[in-house]
Amino acid sequence: MREMASTPGNQKTTHSENSQGKKSHHAEEATFYMNCRAAYLTVLKSSLENIKSKDQLSLVLQQAGRNPSQKTINKYWTSQTSSLNFDDFCAILKKEKPATKNELLEAFGKIDTDKAGYISHDELCKILTTRGDKMTWEEVTSITKQADFNCNGKLDYNKFCELYLSIREQCCKAARDRLEIDPRLRQQHFGNQTENVPEGITLPVSKPSPRVSRKPDHKLAKGDSRAPSRPSSAQSSKASSSTTVTVGASSSRNTKLIIEPDTMKEWQCAQSRGCFYLEENGEIISHKYRLHLPQRSALCITIKPFSIPQAQGRSCHWLSVDTALFILKENETQENLQLVSFTELQNKEMFGWRGELGAGVYWLLPFTTGCRLRKGKTQITGEAKLVWRDEDGELALTKEFRAALLDIFETIDLDGNGLLSLEEYNFFELRTSGEKCDQEAWAVCKENFEMKKNELTRQGFLDLNLMEANDQDGDPWDLWVTLLSLGYNRALEMTEACPFVIDICAERCKPRIKAISLEAGGSQLSRALCRSVVNKGEAKGLDGSENIFIHTYRSGSRITSVIENKSENKVIIHVNNEQSKNCLNNRGLTVFAVEVAPKSMMVSQHVMALNEQEEWIYSCVHSLVC
Repeated sequence: MREMASTPGNQKTTHSENSQGKKSHHAEEATFYMNCRAAYLTVLKSSLENIKSKDQLSLVLQQAGRNPSQKTINKYWTSQTSSLNFDDFCAILKKEKPATKNELLEAFGKIDTDKAGYISHDELCKILTTRGDKMTWEEVTSITKQADFNCNGKLDYNKFCELYLSIREQCCKAARDRLEIDPRLRQQHFGNQTENVPEGITLPVSKPSPRVSRKPDHKLAKGDSRAPSRPSSAQSSKASSSTTVTVGASSSRNTKLIIEPDTMKEWQCAQSRGCFYLEENGEIISHKYRLHLPQRSALCITIKPFSIPQAQGRSCHWLSVDTALFILKENETQENLQLVSFTELQNKEMFGWRGELGAGVYWLLPFTTGCRLRKGKTQITGEAKLVWRDEDGELALTKEFRAALLDIFETIDLDGNGLLSLEEYNFFELRTSGEKCDQEAWAVCKENFEMKKNELTRQGFLDLNLMEANDQDGDPWDLWVTLLSLGYNRALEMTEACPFVIDICAERCKPRIKAISLEAGGSQLSRALCRSVVNKGEAKGLDGSENIFIHTYRSGSRITSVIENKSENKVIIHVNNEQSKNCLNNRGLTVFAVEVAPKSMMVSQHVMALNEQEEWIYSCVHSLVC
């Protein structure tokens, strides 16, 4: 028997069985995450949006085929809980398994003491309204309407269990189908930064190049180390690729970027401010800009978080947010933009690019990974006061609210001249109310609030907000709507926005920069991001697959990976970061799955150090599920 067990044929069979078992387990895990997202997106707009109440938690668990009791809800939503994210939700589903038919029959069997297979309508209603998590008569009625009671008022609970399980599966299937049908949800299901290659534009041909390697060990960048790494918990599949990058403490800020050498003293400069805003669903929007160069010139372009002068000494969460700028050339149409370059040099919090551009129009697309600008779980104990009444009963702005409004003024004063033009004020209006102020309304503002050169002053801006408070007789509700839309929390801290400043210096001409819109980056930014990683990063093919590549690029303080699918079929890639240390990523998930369309590429994830003062290790395994 021992000899037979050790024969090559048996070894091959055992190896095949193990491999099949691992593949099966891996596929089950991918299906689990797909069902999780399908249920989550039935209730919430995005997988980046958080669950904010017990009722919402109960609803999303029901969409996942669970029937949580109040005791179960209270177990995961305690007095200390303010929100739960998608990762928390997945962890709950792993613990709370859906009830099986045997478990349901066993529960009914405890009621059916005669073991007749039936239970009366009255008995069922009495138990549901008096025992355990007591239900209301309305809730009981909604359940019994679905049940098939015979003429004697008795329920065949075996058939009822089958009906219950069937309805549960139908609900889960409906959620999955909705995910497949809706392209927007499908992108959120597997990551929302995809690049579908337009007709006529082919992906790079799969052939050996200095950047494409299947060797297990090669350099990513000077000072970094890469080595093969497979976490013990990472399941094998048809094909996989592992990448490890170790970054020393604070080394992510050591890239040299000389901003003002002697040769630039006579250069002509332009500047514009802007802001990243975090939407309720986790999406990030920002200003977009058009740059005009009248003639060919050497340039230096930088972007960094904006340090508001009067905010110094106060908590400025946004100063640690990473920023970048992608430079695209405008051709015949605005839709056909070509990536020129991006700000890959770093000096502390500033990112920059130096080079030469020809005469023409360029688009500047600001970008942040979302690693640090994200929904937080910090619980605010009290709400700041915005207005108060003086001895005469007149409304006035509190000192704290005035300070916040002055910070907002600095952020929306895009050209930094200390005044708000109608165009600048309209970006503020679009963000806070969704509407624009026309010339007629602006003329009314001019009659009632301080202006200079037809532009609103700081005092005028403060008075305008005080008038809004007076219009509501001191009710701060509308004022809070404005503040929350601009990234402030109830303690008047800007935690969900990041103001930034862009500087452009040109050697031979006067550059002109103008904010054009305030919106999400969209396909143009996604395409530019993917192209930048593919052009600059290291590529590694998945072992066992000739058509799937993982591109990894470190730019200053961040690491970005892009999945490139050159095949004719869509693929699902399992991503495992369990062996990474001192890291955070934009998805907020340690393990997840992404779907990549045929002949396309998409961002897998952005990763940054949790604490830049300590060494951090990016260790990721990408595995092909199907």
